[in-house]
Amino acid sequence: MSKASKTIKPKERDTIIQALSAGVVPRLGLAHIQVGRAAEIGALLRDVDRIADGGAAVRFVIGEYGAGKTFFANLIRLIALERKCVTVHADLAPDRRIHASGGQARSLYSEAVRNMATRTKPEGGALAAIVERLVTDAVKEAGERQVSVENVIDEKLAPIQEFVGGYDFATVLNAYWRGSETSNEELKLAALRWLRGEFSTKTEARQLLGVRNIIDDDNVYDSLKSLASLTKVAGYAGLLVMFDEMVNIYKLQNSQARNQNFEQILRIVNDSLQGNTSNIGFVMCGTPEFLMDTRRGLYSYEALQSRLAENRFAVGGLINNSGPVMKLQSLTPEDLLVLLSNIRMVFAAGDPSKNLVPDEALPAFMEHCDQTIGEAYFRTPRTTVRAFVQMLSVLEQNPGAKWQDLLGLVQVSADQHADEETAPDGDQQIGDGDELTSLRIGA
Repeated sequence: MSKASKTIKPKERDTIIQALSAGVVPRLGLAHIQVGRAAEIGALLRDVDRIADGGAAVRFVIGEYGAGKTFFANLIRLIALERKCVTVHADLAPDRRIHASGGQARSLYSEAVRNMATRTKPEGGALAAIVERLVTDAVKEAGERQVSVENVIDEKLAPIQEFVGGYDFATVLNAYWRGSETSNEELKLAALRWLRGEFSTKTEARQLLGVRNIIDDDNVYDSLKSLASLTKVAGYAGLLVMFDEMVNIYKLQNSQARNQNFEQILRIVNDSLQGNTSNIGFVMCGTPEFLMDTRRGLYSYEALQSRLAENRFAVGGLINNSGPVMKLQSLTPEDLLVLLSNIRMVFAAGDPSKNLVPDEALPAFMEHCDQTIGEAYFRTPRTTVRAFVQMLSVLEQNPGAKWQDLLGLVQVSADQHADEETAPDGDQQIGDGDELTSLRIGA
């Protein structure tokens, strides 16, 4: 039932346990608890390889509440980091959209770039390190070629200037170099603020950096493409952009605002499918309503519906992961059994001899949950997993306790957020995100 013995680092062990106990997806150690999803992960890995080879990719990860969208996205993000990609990610919210006119799109961009991660900085905040790496490599190359650093930087930044707004990116990066050369920390900080989309006025940007434009609502997508070029120039494989909670676009009451967001999504889809951009990929997570609702979802926009429609031959259990849409199925009881076994192994730090409960405790726990809340225990397993983690925590801290005695004390209730996914008036309700209901995922 359990995986082959593999030592789990204390930091990963503690992070996983704390996150699961709180009902959220852990940021570290996902590989230790993942289950299933081999075909889906393989498809996303091919996307990552395509990005590294100079191509582009776009995916819509679609699933019911509890199907595993957030977990799946986090897992792919970590795998992309291992393959030398840079990742940025953000959740859409009422104040964060792909297109807007009141600062919401710039807010989404800023949040995503603040979460910028690399393999050595997986928890975010990697922008400064990436820019510094570009400058350091330029200084080294200039010394080897006996030319000025400015010339090398200009050569490196030439690809960025091909994009809309790319000239401003190059100007700001040159300003960062000048700040580094003259130990002007204020100039370096201003350059990083500009790249993060934190300037709200063009006047301030012109005074501090000598550029006439800023990253604003109307150029977020173009700025992401320039950012992807920057990561490639700095020596990385490319950029993977991940947007979760796309249901917030579905929730927009104003049809014009929804359609403007759909137009931006259409640009992304067209550029990716037609090969008009390079070294960038998008993963967007949402519910089936966000995709297929013909009144307010992506399918309400005819051009998107034609590009995202299902393969008519993928029926009767047949799957097709070659298109932009990837649908995730709900957790099965068998998957949950493996998941509980994996969690037990995390508590044992990878040593089966230190398991807190025997194999028979796992199906017994699942049967208890089934009797308490029915099939919801595996379709939306947040509370189920949380209860199991809490039970193991008590056993760990009380060596004399017996799991059979604790089992009768376990209280499990159906996750209320599952009922909030769609309100009576048809508007989507946002709970805490997919979080633990996401634990269907894995390799």
